[in-house]
Amino acid sequence: MGSILATLQQGLPVLIGQLAATLALLGIGMACYMAITPFNEWRLMREGNVAAGVVIAGTLVALAMPLATSVLVLDIVLWGLVSLIIQLITFMAATALMRGLRGMIEAGNVAAALVLVGIQVAVALLNAGAMAG
Repeated sequence: MGSILATLQQGLPVLIGQLAATLALLGIGMACYMAITPFNEWRLMREGNVAAGVVIAGTLVALAMPLATSVLVLDIVLWGLVSLIIQLITFMAATALMRGLRGMIEAGNVAAALVLVGIQVAVALLNAGAMAG
């Protein structure tokens, strides 16, 4: 029992530091994402727009995936910022490919939201795999 408590005493501060860094980056990532999107996902979601809710959920998952690959706080911060930039570029590319995305999401087009989320998650998986080595 003593060794378990010692391990917990050593590991818990590391866990808290890593979790705090990843949650901070996730919050920064969502704020940056919301700033560049041409629609207000939170307002739309509050109004019952399912497509906007799907986009919010998918973006959270896509931003979180690469953050889960690093174990040192410095790595989490550096690679987290890189993955955030990659996800923002991914959104801009998807928007360019999906003409009228704003109108589709605002109209509640869940199919369009799922395609956008699919692109974001696919890039996040590839990014996380590349970061993991």
